[in-house]
Amino acid sequence: MTGFQVTFFTCQDRRHGHEPVYEWLMHLVASLGIHGATLTMGAESLGRSGKLHSKYFVELADQPIEVTVAMTENQCKTLFERLEAEKANLFYIKSPVEFGRSGSTDRSH
Repeated sequence: MTGFQVTFFTCQDRRHGHEPVYEWLMHLVASLGIHGATLTMGAESLGRSGKLHSKYFVELADQPIEVTVAMTENQCKTLFERLEAEKANLFYIKSPVEFGRSGSTDRSH
């Protein structure tokens, strides 16, 4: 299949409404029926403002987080429409990709 891989970058302390942005984003992706998302906790990042974010700071809420999503073109369009409607201010990288499964098609693993 072809589609897009989108990686969203945030920090542990950023919120959308009453929920951490990364949790809200994972729930949104799941609610749209997108099944290829991974949340990664980072060690350090350099933000748009030039501020260093790190899991090593005393305040652990500054830990960088990435949410990477692989999806079809239609799923991507739907996701970005929802992000726009929700006024979600997120930095992202979007790349065209080919994706699928290798080996066995047994989904029990």
